[in-house]
Parts: sequence; structure tokens; C-alpha cells
Amino acid sequence: MSSPIETSPFESPTRHPVRRRMGMIAGAALLLVGAFAAVYLATRKSPDASAVPAGHNHGGAAPATEAGPVMLSRADADRIGVTFAPVTLAPMKRELRAVGIVSYDETRVKVIAPKIDGWVEQLYLNFTGQPVRRGDALFTIYAPMLVTAQEELLLARRLAADVQNGSPEARRSAEELVASARRRLSYWDIPAADIDAIETSGQVRRTLTLRSPIDGFVVDKPVLSGQRIMAGDAVYRIADLNTVWVDGEIYEQYAPLARVGAPITMEFASLPGEQRTGRVAYVYPTVNQDTRTLRVRVALPNVGAELKPGMYATMVLTSSSERPVLTVPRSAVLATGRRVLVFVRASNGALVPKDVTIGDASDDRVVVLSGLSVGDTVVSSATFLVDAESNLKSALGGMGNMPGMNMGGASETPPPAGPRPAGPVPDSMSKIPGMPDIPGMADMPGMNHGSSTPPAKPAPKPNPQKGGPPSSTPPHVHQEV
Repeated sequence: MSSPIETSPFESPTRHPVRRRMGMIAGAALLLVGAFAAVYLATRKSPDASAVPAGHNHGGAAPATEAGPVMLSRADADRIGVTFAPVTLAPMKRELRAVGIVSYDETRVKVIAPKIDGWVEQLYLNFTGQPVRRGDALFTIYAPMLVTAQEELLLARRLAADVQNGSPEARRSAEELVASARRRLSYWDIPAADIDAIETSGQVRRTLTLRSPIDGFVVDKPVLSGQRIMAGDAVYRIADLNTVWVDGEIYEQYAPLARVGAPITMEFASLPGEQRTGRVAYVYPTVNQDTRTLRVRVALPNVGAELKPGMYATMVLTSSSERPVLTVPRSAVLATGRRVLVFVRASNGALVPKDVTIGDASDDRVVVLSGLSVGDTVVSSATFLVDAESNLKSALGGMGNMPGMNMGGASETPPPAGPRPAGPVPDSMSKIPGMPDIPGMADMPGMNHGSSTPPAKPAPKPNPQKGGPPSSTPPHVHQEV
């Protein structure tokens, strides 16, 4: 009799077969991974176009980026709102709107600046905006040089009176002295009436009055009463508002429309319902670097000073092309970023996209420089929807040439209809290159490729103890070797 082998009471009697089965599964998995690695290394090539299988080369077909013709039935066109318009040949009128600001007529602004040093004794115009008429008194000034000039004038007048009975040469010399004294005062802007009054009175005046040379309004008054001024210092700045300027800013791309003499219409918020018409008087030679705009000027009569400097104006500049040009509706032109196109209706009703070159544009028309002819009919509305349909059809047409993407119908033979053939399913691993049948794998649990019936569970072993119930974990198991 062989001696029994004693095992641990904590071990299952089926542990050794399970270990062997798990070992076999792990070995098979390692063999499978190694086989895949070998196949990959043996078949790997340089990453070029020839290494991609024919059925998976999705980059073989060029993408469809060009729009193609579109066929729409009348019902479809009406449903999406497609309308048509002809290409016309006629002079195109353009209307340009710009914002203008009323300003002073710089040729009618006068600065009052005495030509002598002195002190301002009295100001007759005391605030900015005060109206003034030509000849009105502006201020009185005390100047030692004016006092001296008056004394010289009176002395020359007395000398001329004394030589009235003298020789003609003496009388002529005395008269020249009087004229020289009067001329000196007039050069200092002393009015002739004041000089005559000095001669008539024979008295030297301490202060003299300077008067306004123009009609207008005081727009600047930097001097106060009693202030000392130097020759050339500005006391007043007076602007004549009988004529004002309206300066407008237009973008540089519209510079060809801004020509001297071009008619222009203006509207002002302070004059609702009233329009002023004029012509472009001057176009400035420079462009504003910050706003990229060109400045134009219009001179307007301003009877009653209704237009105030600083007011805003809406300027409407109209022009017409000198010769007839090809034009289409603005809504017919579609700019995609890389190209500008329109859809032309062909003789068979197809909407064909055509590249065009465009020029100037108005609010509703665009000049076509090339790509169209007189008499062509273009899509004038729903252009974006037509373009989307064109791009979609072009994209689907390009996918039809890709391997495995046959949009015209399946070319591969479908599997035959009928019941599935009986018998075991062939092992798919046997078709892998470099993967021969592995012995024993078919008998492994879960690796039975030939039958779908699950393996039968092993029957439990009987308990060797007599009279006791079967137990899967006996305290001692005795086996005979």
C-alpha cells in the first residue's frame, strides 16, 4: 500500500487543474501577442501612399472644393426664394453718404492785434459770441508812441499854417510833413475820422479807439481791460458767418467720387425737412492716418446765421459713371474669401457658378469688369443657399471615386440569402499569416471555436468518509499513490 499524501485543509481539491488551465491560457496569449508583433515587424514598410490598403485610402480622392452646376426645379427654386435678374449695360449712379461738420470760413476770420505796445483802457466787446459790425469800436488803448505821433501831426499842421504865405517849396514841404504824420497814425490802424478829429481839435488825446474791420461774431477774446499788450498780441478774433464751410470725411476707396465741382446735398438736424445744396469746393491733399478718410469742403451761404459752427451735417454725394458699364444686383455677388462668383442660368436651366472680377459698387448694384456678358441671367437672391447646394453636390460627387465609397450603388456581391450552413465555424485565427494552428487551444475553456456548446461542469468527488455527506472541503484527503 502506498502512503497517503496529506494536503493542506485550506486548499481546494481542484486547484492544481485550474492552475494548469490558467497557465495554458497565459501561454497562448503570449504566443498570440508575439505572433502579431512578428507579423507587424515583417510587413511594416515606409509610410508612403503604396503602404495604405486600397480599401482604406481615404486621402486618394481630391477634396471637392470647386462649386458645380445646380439643377433646381421650379418648385424648389420658389420654395427657397430664388429669383433672377439680367446683366445690364448702362451708366451706374452712385450715392455716397458722409458725415460733415460746420466750421468757420477761414478766409473770413480776422484777428485784431494792435501794431504798437500799450495798455487796454476799455473793452467795448466784453464776451465771446458778441456780434459786431464793421466800424464798431473794439477797445481804447493808451500808447506813448500814439501820443508822440499826435504831437507830430499837430506840429506839422501848425507849420503848414505858418508857411501859407511862403514860397511854394516851403508850402510843399509842410504839406509833406502833415501827410507823413497822418500816414503814420493810419499805419497803426487809427481810423481817418479820428485823425481828422485830432487835427480839427488841435488837442492830443491820451487814448485812441481801435475799430472792427469786418462784420461778424467774437469767437475769441484773450485780453481783459487794463491789460498791457505788446505789438502783435491778439485782442480779438472775429469770424464772419455769412458764409460757412462744411467739412466731410469720406473713406479713401471713394476718393474718385470726390471731385471739385461735384454736386452735393446736405441735411442738418437743426433744420428738419430742409436740404441745402452745394458743390465740392476743395479736396484736401492728404488722408487722415487714424481714420483713413479723405476730407472734402463745401462752402454754403449762411443767411441769418442759421448754421452754427460745430453742427453735424449728413452729406449725400451723387455721381454717375462717364460710360456704360456692366452691372448686376449686389445680392447676386457671392464672395467666398478666395474667389468672387455669381450663378448664371444656362440654356438647360442649370445654375452654373462663374468667377467674376468686380469694380465699384453702389447701394444696390455692382460693376462687373470681367466674367459676364450682356444678356446673361444671374441668380439675384438666395445665392448663399444655391452655393451651399452646389458645394454639397460637388463633395458627394468627389466621394464617389474613393475606394469603398461607391455612391452609385454597391458593386460587391452580397452574401447569398438562405439559412446558415450547419457545422462548426472555421477558426478565424488560422487565416492570419504566420499563425498556424496551436495545439491544445481548441480544448481550452472559452477557446472552443468549433462549437458553441459550453463545456460540462465536472462532477463533484465523493467524500471518502463513510456515512458522511459529500463535502468539497474535507479536512483531510487521502490519496493512494
